[in-house]
Amino acid sequence: MKVSIQRENGFVEYDVALKDTTLLELLSEIKTKQDNTLAFSSGCRSSVCGSCSMRVNESEVLACSYKVQDGDKIEPLQNVEVLRDLVVDMNRALTYNTKAKAWLVKSDKCVNLNHEDEKVNALQSDCILCGSCYSSCPVYAVNPDFLGPFALTRVWKYVSDKREDHKQTKITEIQTNGVWECTLCNNCTVVCPQNISSKADIEKLRMKSAQYGFMDPNFGFFDGSFPSSSIFMDQS
Repeated sequence: MKVSIQRENGFVEYDVALKDTTLLELLSEIKTKQDNTLAFSSGCRSSVCGSCSMRVNESEVLACSYKVQDGDKIEPLQNVEVLRDLVVDMNRALTYNTKAKAWLVKSDKCVNLNHEDEKVNALQSDCILCGSCYSSCPVYAVNPDFLGPFALTRVWKYVSDKREDHKQTKITEIQTNGVWECTLCNNCTVVCPQNISSKADIEKLRMKSAQYGFMDPNFGFFDGSFPSSSIFMDQS
């Protein structure tokens, strides 16, 4: 099986005598038997920690669960600093959780949750911070100040939590470089290993924003007048 891996000076091809194997197993085989300089990250080996996220054939995957195919092209995540080979620095992306104030601010009153309450944001709680959604996001690629998919999903997690006592404050914080910058392309949903739809969460945040009086800044108010070049010209 032949695969190409992005290294410092371009793609390097490796021929590995493995079949029906995961990408992580293949990378370990290369490192131990062919090229001990190859660098990649891994942790739990069970799709829980998110540390082995990378791109195969221009799509984000977890190396521990992806089954390698002959001819695959493997490269690091996009939109993050590459430290070496397939190892990237996620620190900058993780700071957007702080910028978005993506944490629970509980009130002093006691709020009891039932099973239905827990189900409301159970899926959003499954995020493993692998960074796949950031890597696939076309907005983040051109606007590094965009809060991005997993930060906004995390905001929805807390805005939808009945224990959250400062929902309007959280909504206010995501009006700039937040919910309105998203193009709703759905790339983040497609690549998420936990099947979380950040697109759907952002749409719900937009509806909640409207309830608090916010609107898409790209839309202006129509004042009833038309520009001089309007097609609605006097034909008399």
